[in-house]
Amino acid sequence: MKVSDLRGILNYVPSYREKVFVIALDGAVLAGDNISNLILDIAVLWSLRIRTVLVHGAGQQIKDLSAQTATPISNYDGSGITDPATLSVALTAANRLTHEIMEGLTSVDMRCIYPNAIIAHPVGIIDGIDQQHTGKVERVDEDLLRRVLAEDIVPVIPPLGFDGAGRTFRVNSDAVALAVARALRAVKLIFVTANDKLTRGGEVIQHMSVDEAAAYQKSCPDEIPPELRSKVAHGIGACRDGIDRVHIVNGKVDEALLSEVFLNEGIGTMIYANQYQSIRRAMKKDVQSIQNLIKRAVQSQEILPRTRAMILQQLNDYYVFEVDRNVLGCVALHPDAEGRRAEVACLYVSASHENQGIGRRLLAYVEKVAREAGIEELFALSTQTFAFFEQKGGFSAVSPDILPAKRREQWEKSGRNSRVLAKDLRSQPATMPV
Repeated sequence: MKVSDLRGILNYVPSYREKVFVIALDGAVLAGDNISNLILDIAVLWSLRIRTVLVHGAGQQIKDLSAQTATPISNYDGSGITDPATLSVALTAANRLTHEIMEGLTSVDMRCIYPNAIIAHPVGIIDGIDQQHTGKVERVDEDLLRRVLAEDIVPVIPPLGFDGAGRTFRVNSDAVALAVARALRAVKLIFVTANDKLTRGGEVIQHMSVDEAAAYQKSCPDEIPPELRSKVAHGIGACRDGIDRVHIVNGKVDEALLSEVFLNEGIGTMIYANQYQSIRRAMKKDVQSIQNLIKRAVQSQEILPRTRAMILQQLNDYYVFEVDRNVLGCVALHPDAEGRRAEVACLYVSASHENQGIGRRLLAYVEKVAREAGIEELFALSTQTFAFFEQKGGFSAVSPDILPAKRREQWEKSGRNSRVLAKDLRSQPATMPV
């Protein structure tokens, strides 16, 4: 990561500060040479007040230990039968790895703890076969984890769980990570693996919606490496359970974790929840709400005044962000006559809901609409929010000469001296809502 990337990091920090990230570390990654760099990345996240919970697998370590002790084990990921001998190997390998992680965290002056926060019960009998000591997560002790996080202590959670009688069960680490993320309402679940990002038809997948991921999983199962199939399945489950972002990133790459979190394009594959479920096209009944919403911005000369007739004339260009039937944000996308360029206008969010990512979500939505319509370039005029377009949307300041003739004439007559910004959709990556 370059020093210049620090500016990009600062754009994200306010949105993530005091939020929870659950980082699922694959055992194969922890067996490699990059573990010390991963520990440093985690330390950076904590220094930025991002609450991080570590969940780790131990499949590679169980495999290695079974070979050393000549203990036959049929599977290593906690999804098959766990007999007493397998449980013994799993306990030794997982606890040893937990200790190594805690040693690494301690070496960078971080406090950490192994909490018994995973309450599990036996999987039971499947297809007539007793799974013995294989368990599944019953619940997560959310209160315990939140108290630990509040004390600036990093929870380190192995793929093990306990029942009320004190018995230990081997559980799948991906399932543990999902359960912890769900319980803590994490904003991100990050699977750090030993694999590169996903591909489809030979093309790298940088990001896809949860619905796209489910379709991909169903139609292209053979394109998903065996080691990533559980990550994709649990990632889909996480997004459907309210986790906004799931990332799959190659932990063997130096600075992979920070690059995925803080760089706009990332270096892994991101699965995201449907962030647009509260955004819809404006209707006639919304006109008064839009006018009331932007009244404050009009008074501060942030937005041009719009009469009811003006909004109605271009109603199909307007979109609103709605919560409980209350319009809390709006934006307009005005295509030009040729349909190759469009203006982003009237972007505004209620003062009561500022700094929650709604503006960026609205901007990302109309950009998505524009791309689907074949629009090649977006432009915007702004007197006070140009920094938002530049820093959050990837727009750049340009000369007013790029404006369509009619819009250029309006710009000159207004006397507002608005800055003109533009984004080439053919070469610039899509804006992703936080």
